[in-house]
Amino acid sequence: MGVLAAMLAVTGIFGMALYSVSHRMKELGIRVALGARRAELMQAALGRPLALLLVGSTLGMTLGMFATQLLGRVVYEANPRDPLVLLGVVATMALLGLTATWIPARRALEIDPSRLMREE
Repeated sequence: MGVLAAMLAVTGIFGMALYSVSHRMKELGIRVALGARRAELMQAALGRPLALLLVGSTLGMTLGMFATQLLGRVVYEANPRDPLVLLGVVATMALLGLTATWIPARRALEIDPSRLMREE
C-alpha cells in the first residue's frame, strides 16, 4: 500500500511540475535567448513546484502528527512517533518529490529559443 501511495504521489507531483513548466516554456525560452544561466533557468522552472511540494509536505506531516492515535491503532506494534520512521518517510518523500520535479525542469534546460519563437 505504501508503494502504491508513493507512486500516486510521484505521479501527481510530476504532472503538476510538467504542467507548470509546459505553460512557461515561452518565458523560459526568452530567458535562454537573453542569456540566462542554467542556475537561473533551473530556479525559474523549479520555484513554484518546489514551493508547492514544501507546503504540501508540511501540511501532510502536521496532519499526520495529529492523527497519531489513529495510526497507532491501525499499525500493529508500531510507534507512530518513532523518529527513525518519521525521518525515513520525510527523506523518501523528499527524494521522490525532488526527482519528480527535476525531470520536467531538466526539459526546460533543453529549450531551443529559435524553435519556440517559430511555433507561434
